[in-house]
Amino acid sequence: MKVYKIAVLPGDGIGPEVTREAVKVLHKLSEIDSRFYVEMKEFNWNSEYYLNYGKMMPEDGLEQLKEFDAILFGAIGDPRVLDSVSIWELILPIRKHFQQYVNLRPIKLLRGLESPLKQEVPIDFVIIRENSEGEYSNSGGTMFQGETREMAVQNTIMTRQGVRQIAEYAYEYARENGLSKITNATKSNVVIYTMTFWDQVVEEVAKEHKDIAYEKYYIDALATYFIQRPESFEVVLASNLFGDILSDLGSAIVGGLGIAPSGNINPEGTFPSMFEAVHGSAPDIAGRGISNPMAQIWSAALMLAHLGRKDLHDSILQAIEEVLMERKVLTPDIGGSATTVEVGDAIISKLKLME
Repeated sequence: MKVYKIAVLPGDGIGPEVTREAVKVLHKLSEIDSRFYVEMKEFNWNSEYYLNYGKMMPEDGLEQLKEFDAILFGAIGDPRVLDSVSIWELILPIRKHFQQYVNLRPIKLLRGLESPLKQEVPIDFVIIRENSEGEYSNSGGTMFQGETREMAVQNTIMTRQGVRQIAEYAYEYARENGLSKITNATKSNVVIYTMTFWDQVVEEVAKEHKDIAYEKYYIDALATYFIQRPESFEVVLASNLFGDILSDLGSAIVGGLGIAPSGNINPEGTFPSMFEAVHGSAPDIAGRGISNPMAQIWSAALMLAHLGRKDLHDSILQAIEEVLMERKVLTPDIGGSATTVEVGDAIISKLKLME
């Protein structure tokens, strides 16, 4: 029996509420599958921790997390703490130090959900976003604050290694999953240095994988095509900022952020990967018990697939779809009146091992 060590960071707002349901799902799987067992340890490093101690996690926080097989992350963000603090002192240090240079976001219209788009087409693709550099680099500064000549500079950092490794991952993902096309999101017609460099390196990798089709679209046109013909995409490869924006747009066309999972992945396995719902901490509904736990439960499923248990991922996704198709136990964001706990329990009741 394989024992998986999972670090659990529930975070802020609705994070603890939805993470609690994901943890329940993992415990249930360990009950029904004799080959699977999880050891979970919770770390309450969040905005409340910052208000008490002046930092988002202990000095040796990354060393503590390094010992785990994976991290299940709830959400971060609290009106009492600047986002620049909570993000740059917790999420981004984990992503960057643990070389989680892949952000994986499935865009899939689950059975039982309706897309807000008029056309009835299957939507099932993945966005692979560069997760460690690009537009979200801590490089820049401000000058002359409060003066008429006040200025700010934010630098985009792209390296050959960074672009190449995310492009190679996209092609490997496509091949392993039987997919046949990569779509490159760019804006090299006007962002002439960094995005031209991005295109150059991506296309070098594309030439090494000629069995997989390659196409390139400027980001503004690509956003339009997400709406007009989402069924035409398989793997969308994007830089940090473009991938972030496209992911939220993609989530909107398949049911909203309450359904959207993600993984921050270190493909080499040198460090633990981290899995989290896309929706954030949603402080406006925190504590009301109505947040949708499906995104966090699906994120836990992505974690299991990453750890080599694709069968358990499929079991969770099937259980989510069965609850969606019944339409009896749904949270308000997708047309129901159920609580977070009720939805979690309904998913657990549907869990069964795949043949």
